[in-house]
Amino acid sequence: MPELPEVETLARDLRDAVVGHRFESVELLRDDVLRMPPPDVFRRLLTGRTVVSVDRRGKFLLLGLDGGEELMVHLGMTGHLLVCDAGEPPARHTHLRARLDDGRELRFDDTRRFGRLAYGSRASLERSRVLPPLGLEPLSPEFTAPELDRLLRGSTRMLKSALLDQGRVAGLGNIYVDEACFLAGARPTRRCHRLTRAQRHALHNAIQTVLRKAIENRGSSVDDYRDVWNAVGRNQEVLQVYGRGGSPCFRCGTVLRRTVVSGRTTVYCPHCQR
Repeated sequence: MPELPEVETLARDLRDAVVGHRFESVELLRDDVLRMPPPDVFRRLLTGRTVVSVDRRGKFLLLGLDGGEELMVHLGMTGHLLVCDAGEPPARHTHLRARLDDGRELRFDDTRRFGRLAYGSRASLERSRVLPPLGLEPLSPEFTAPELDRLLRGSTRMLKSALLDQGRVAGLGNIYVDEACFLAGARPTRRCHRLTRAQRHALHNAIQTVLRKAIENRGSSVDDYRDVWNAVGRNQEVLQVYGRGGSPCFRCGTVLRRTVVSGRTTVYCPHCQR
């Protein structure tokens, strides 16, 4: 599933690509990807609107419109949000084609259909839980080492499970939790309350470091992720542990172990991570 760096890359690209442009027509090819409002209302309300901003909240994209509402996009596991020429053949599982005033289209495709679209005010999206309650943004000024320490020290959950909780820290997922835990030298299976203060402080720095590096590299294309121009990211080339179970640790040579935490395959180094 695309995580914070991938969604942030899309948000930055979309600001250049679609802000200031108007939706001339809206074609919804599968109604079941839409959470709100009803499909006919969605088509009518989005048509004629101009994009005035693009924000990201956790793993959610929010395109601000001139009427005050927002087009919310969640990519799920296999979703793509693309900007392309209207004449380009659509992908097989394209669910939305929204034509812009310059002849291009904003398209959403999703093979497995775990992604979702919604339209409404931020308040209505939050009230309906289509946009769920989300925790701190890990690259925001509010995400401080003392605040992360507070979130973790009273929890008996496994570290990875706690960091995957979007109500605590928004935007982290399987890739970057494994990478941050490795960089911090903290084992993802350790119980949060058993971490030292030094480990929790190291985690704060590691989370921000791996996220910023991944954004610089335009995300990790380990599965289906593509940017708005359908190009792959580069960060998969520098991942230290994610997806490398059974391979030697780049740092010490110890064989990386694979386990499962919160239903997610988890990889760590038994020597470097305590």
